[in-house]
Amino acid sequence: MVADILIVDDEKDIAALIAEVLSDEGYETRRAHSSDEALHAVAERVPSAIILDIWLQGSELDGLGVLEMVKEKHPNLPVIMISGHGNIETAVSAMKMGAYNYIVKPFKEDHLLVTVKHAIDAAKLRQENDELRLRAGPEADLIGNHTAVKQLRGSIERVAPTGSRVLIQGPAGAGKEVVARLIHKFSRRAAGPFVVLNAARMSPDKVETELFGIEDTGNPTGGAKKVGTLERAHGGTLLIDEVADMPMATQGKILRVLQDQSFERVGGSRRVKVDVRVLAATNHDLRAEISAGRFREDLYYRLNVVPVEVPALKERRDDIPMLCEYFLRRSADISGLPMRKLSEDAMATLQSYDWPGNVRQLRNLMEWLLIMAPGGPDIAIRADMLPPEFFASTPASVNPGLNSDIMSMPLREARELFEKQYLTAQINRFGGNISRTSSFIGMERSALHRKIKTLALHAEE
Repeated sequence: MVADILIVDDEKDIAALIAEVLSDEGYETRRAHSSDEALHAVAERVPSAIILDIWLQGSELDGLGVLEMVKEKHPNLPVIMISGHGNIETAVSAMKMGAYNYIVKPFKEDHLLVTVKHAIDAAKLRQENDELRLRAGPEADLIGNHTAVKQLRGSIERVAPTGSRVLIQGPAGAGKEVVARLIHKFSRRAAGPFVVLNAARMSPDKVETELFGIEDTGNPTGGAKKVGTLERAHGGTLLIDEVADMPMATQGKILRVLQDQSFERVGGSRRVKVDVRVLAATNHDLRAEISAGRFREDLYYRLNVVPVEVPALKERRDDIPMLCEYFLRRSADISGLPMRKLSEDAMATLQSYDWPGNVRQLRNLMEWLLIMAPGGPDIAIRADMLPPEFFASTPASVNPGLNSDIMSMPLREARELFEKQYLTAQINRFGGNISRTSSFIGMERSALHRKIKTLALHAEE
């Protein structure tokens, strides 16, 4: 696609001259001669780059004012400032505000063309890197303000710099790998590699070759025919995910690695020294696995120097709105689709759901909704646009297909059924917190307690 350059200069002849130079090189150009015209042009279609005059005589904003407004909405849009009355202070101010470069009039055509090309190339590279980072990596942010999440952040901040081994426990999809990545990020090994070995995703006979690598027996000087994850993690961090699924024989070898930071490749006899911090993650109860004879107790105590617990999503329902917005925005950035909002009834349904797949399930749902939910970007995603499974175990008060039996009941019974379903859904939504439920539904807490007792609902403060 041909790059589109917006030229903003109050002197029409200079704007026309710049446009002619750029057009000769194959660029598309647009011109604006005031701050209002410039901002309108950007709003109409974001250009590939802007060439912006500092002074803009007769305009409401000068070039620096336009630069500030453009950068606020489009921080990655390259802006090249030009001026016939330049000074060092103005140039420094422009660069601090995010300008790509500053050119003093009169300028040579070659200098202008090189600057424009470099500005567009740099913006493209930055955009490609951002897209690759979004597409390639799992989340590396711990989203939420629930007390359990705040405590988890505090644990990460304390343990990360120490180099101690950490056992990360929690249900599948809750974010154990995110926690491991944060520990690595804030450790002294942050510049080193972060390597993941998922023991549950490979057959038992392949775990050792993946972990230790294979010796090149045909090489008289030694070396690896296949480099294992331990060697690749040298100087960094190795996460053994689903460590409970590791075969007993491999567990013994891992124990020795933890003891002396060395190992033998498969088929080799020479010990390889490594410097690796080992983190382990599991959704199993390792004490129960030890009792069943499936996990070594001595390895458990080696790994469990600092235990960290990642809460299930249903234990922190208050964070669901924040997580939904985060995943919707992330999916929009990756796919290029417009951002969508969730309606109040959709959010109530999501907060009432039990989330067996935890945060991973929520992330996948937000991506699905962004692609598949009917309507345009200005239409909020409603509860009736959610997949059917979200109503199978959700109280009927948040189900768009309200129990049809209610239509055959007398008013008193129907009202009692509705209140029971509605209050059950709201109490679940706020994790059993009666104070927050009463505040949301507009009922005094004491009155809500009486209503819960009358309807024989079960709720805990």
